[in-house]
Amino acid sequence: MERYKIIEVKESVFASNDREAERVRRQLKAEKTFLLNLMSSPGSGKTTTLLRTIETLKEHLNIGVMEADIDSDVDAEKIAAAGVKSIQLHTGGMCHLDAGMTEQGLKEIGTDDLDLVVLENVGNLVCPAEFDTGAVKNAMILSVPEGHDKPLKYPLIFTVCDALIINKTDVLPYFDFDMGKVVEYAHMRNPKLKIFPLSAKTGEGVEAWCDWLRCQVKAWNEA
Repeated sequence: MERYKIIEVKESVFASNDREAERVRRQLKAEKTFLLNLMSSPGSGKTTTLLRTIETLKEHLNIGVMEADIDSDVDAEKIAAAGVKSIQLHTGGMCHLDAGMTEQGLKEIGTDDLDLVVLENVGNLVCPAEFDTGAVKNAMILSVPEGHDKPLKYPLIFTVCDALIINKTDVLPYFDFDMGKVVEYAHMRNPKLKIFPLSAKTGEGVEAWCDWLRCQVKAWNEA
């Protein structure tokens, strides 16, 4: 008598999400809307960096922001005060957004008049990197106080991202942070990764990041 069955699972558990993510991208392409998935750990300065980005780009692009968090609407309130369309997404305890949740957010914010939508993902370096949200590009923020060894400890997020912002460069003199090492380690994970050292607090380096993002939006919306 057979004691148990062996089940072979040949399809990735993420396959359904991946298909939905591709559908989200096709819809964004048809609407000429660029979606950026912005990830980081808590306290990296994600919202402050986003506010600097909005300040630099809002005269050139129509921008919307989807703030994802387990609870609260603090960040959405800050973004709305900056003069762009903003909604808050509560994940109900989940530590990430998937394509279906992102699509729901896009429907709520409305993309007809938006050139760029930024999804500020839930703050951590693990779960958000595992799920394709349907974004055109992924970016992450690593702050100086977090240390230069993070590409070694959290390889996936550096692998799936197109751009790395190294924030809080204004405090470099006070931390044992090796800029050369973090660039080396990050490029070990992803040789094509674009890296932008900046200080969201002072504004130093923000222009280079915004120039890159503006070019990405233009290329997507004009193709």
